[in-house]
Formats: sequence, structure tokens, C-alpha cells
Amino acid sequence: MLSQQLWQSHQDLVQACLEHPFVRGIATGELKRDCFAFYVGQDAFFLESFARAYSIAAAKAPDWQGFTSFHRLAAGVLKELELHENYALQWGVDLRKVQPANATRRYTDFLLATAWMGDIGAIAVAMSPCMRLYAYLGQQLALEPISENPYQAWIDSYSGDEFAALASQLE
Repeated sequence: MLSQQLWQSHQDLVQACLEHPFVRGIATGELKRDCFAFYVGQDAFFLESFARAYSIAAAKAPDWQGFTSFHRLAAGVLKELELHENYALQWGVDLRKVQPANATRRYTDFLLATAWMGDIGAIAVAMSPCMRLYAYLGQQLALEPISENPYQAWIDSYSGDEFAALASQLE
């Protein structure tokens, strides 16, 4: 499968993501709360666009199977957003007031432009790397549990079989 070949050929980038100080901070529970709070706001903004892109893909689906598949993927994103909303409440982040950083805006603009102008294949290709990487990161971080890790819910969300199944479904 092409997605697996691309994944294997970019393991250097995958490992760089796993070793990034932000990801290591989540793994150890030592990431500064304000850094994670900023991420939660940015990721919530991103996830809203991700859900919209899935919905656009569902509308473009040529058959019922594709339509329902993309709606299931959108439902998975809504579940992710619930996690972010819980973190936001816990740490006093008002998600309605989040302004996207430039990188967040550029990425979400790319995803939505691809969804509006591309076909189903282009949409899946644009969205798949994020899903696969987050599933991988979650699974790897779950291998090194830390007691009382304030980010354990994040790790649990992305390490679970349900999230991995959504990533595989998209591929």
C-alpha cells in the first residue's frame, strides 16, 4: 500500500516528531501547562477544520460507503474535540477566543482548500499523515506510562485501538 511505503520512507521525520521536546514533555508529564494550553487552543481550531474537511469529503463521496466512512471520521474528530474542550475547561482556555497561529492557519487553509477543490483521493492524502502520526505517537507514549501524568488522557486518546482504526480507515 502506498501509504505504508511513504510511512516507511519517512521514518526519520517520524522519529524526529517522537523525540521533539513537546512530545517528550507530554510523555514525561513535564510539559509546561501554558505550552499545552496553547496547543489545545491551536489543535481545537485545527480539528474544527479537519471535521469540516471530512464533511466536505463525505458530500463528494461517490457512494454510500464513502459517505458513511467520511462521516465516521468526522465523528472521530468530534470525539477528539471533546478531549480538548475538557482540557480547555480545566485550564481556563476559552476556545471561542483562540486566534490561530500562522502555521495553524496555513495548515487549515491548505486542508480546506484541498477539500473544496480536490477529489476524494486528494482529501484523503492530505489528511492521512496527521492521523497516522498521532496514532503512532500515542501508541509509543503509551509504552512508557508515568504515574499521575497530567497528559495521560491525551496519550490514552491517541494510543487507543479506536483512533488507530480511524487512521487505517482513512488510508
